[in-house]
Amino acid sequence: MLKYFLLFVFINLPIFLLAQFVTDTTINPGIKQVDLIDIGERILNKNYVNREDLVVNKKGRVHFSAFPAVGYTLQTGFAGVISANAAFYTGSHNHESENISTVVTSIAYTAKSQIIFPVASSIWTHNNKYNILTDWRYLKYPSQTFGLGGNTKQDSSYNIDYSYLKLHQALLRKIGTDLYAGIGYDFDYFWNIQEIIPAGSPPTDFQQYGFSKTEKASGISLDIKYDSRRNSINPEKGIYANILFQPKFTFLGSDSNWQSLLVEFRGYTKFPSESRNILAFWSYNWFTLGGTPPYLLLPSTAWDEYSNTGRGYIQGRFRSLNMIDQEVEYRFVISANGLFGGVVFANAESFSEIATGKYSVISPGAGLGIRVMLNKFSRTNLALDYAWGTMGSRGFFVNLGEVF
Repeated sequence: MLKYFLLFVFINLPIFLLAQFVTDTTINPGIKQVDLIDIGERILNKNYVNREDLVVNKKGRVHFSAFPAVGYTLQTGFAGVISANAAFYTGSHNHESENISTVVTSIAYTAKSQIIFPVASSIWTHNNKYNILTDWRYLKYPSQTFGLGGNTKQDSSYNIDYSYLKLHQALLRKIGTDLYAGIGYDFDYFWNIQEIIPAGSPPTDFQQYGFSKTEKASGISLDIKYDSRRNSINPEKGIYANILFQPKFTFLGSDSNWQSLLVEFRGYTKFPSESRNILAFWSYNWFTLGGTPPYLLLPSTAWDEYSNTGRGYIQGRFRSLNMIDQEVEYRFVISANGLFGGVVFANAESFSEIATGKYSVISPGAGLGIRVMLNKFSRTNLALDYAWGTMGSRGFFVNLGEVF
């Protein structure tokens, strides 16, 4: 009997198709690419013919992918989820030089009474002149925390509960080939924060750091980004590099003045060069430059934009003022028609100690996974991974689209 599962329940097949995108079939000419939409259509209609792989995209048309599912993750337990993404081009037909715009959202209710509702988008205007970035989310989030630093133990967790509203918005302008710079506004608000610990317990790291029933941060973001990827959902090649400086100010409503810096790099290359297999690298480094961030906004495992760093560990497993995370993944084709693929990956992260600022512990992780093509035109995969960390940490990790 499987302890964990993911059950796909497609409704109203075919999923609404408004536009289609060119996919790379040059490696296997003559082999039609297949996705789960084709499989669903074929089950319902024995005379169904697979949607064409190569079509001309029209400006402004949107392609939509969605699925309802039942799943399990370390932080949520069993959950009912509806996930969706939309992908489209806003400009010309030259997709070798124009980035695809994406909107990703989901709604989940979990066995731990969590409500998770994110909306994230990256919109590229004509000729990639502007990039409009949105990251909004609402969480009602009973969950676990393990304390501060890299030396915390697997059995040191206790439960906290809070509600969270995140509103981050930014506008970047093209200043060179694939190079962008811009400014944004960030607002984060936590309320009804509760620690659920036995009476008479010693002070927690949260209490020693500075516990409050509410936490609020408000400030600007200054962003410099290089992005030569053309499809961020499932990159085949290119480089992404980002330097994000986020100062918070009391005059804008923040509880205190503090500053953070994110330095991120992602790289993709075909390996071997004539195959469709991809070797991908990810470096995610999050630092506190000054001041005292709220406990729940400290750098932490799997608290990146899409909650993906540190596979092998539960979200929030490590937390501190500074974080370094390095990951590598090899993505390979299993079926020539593109329906199935696989990955193997490894990662390592380290968090500074609060008292000394030193990185005394490296926490590695590794795993493998399967990819199922949900939408062959936007190259959206359903990703199901199993990963191991240290001290017995392990579990399943699920994504709509690639992890990075």
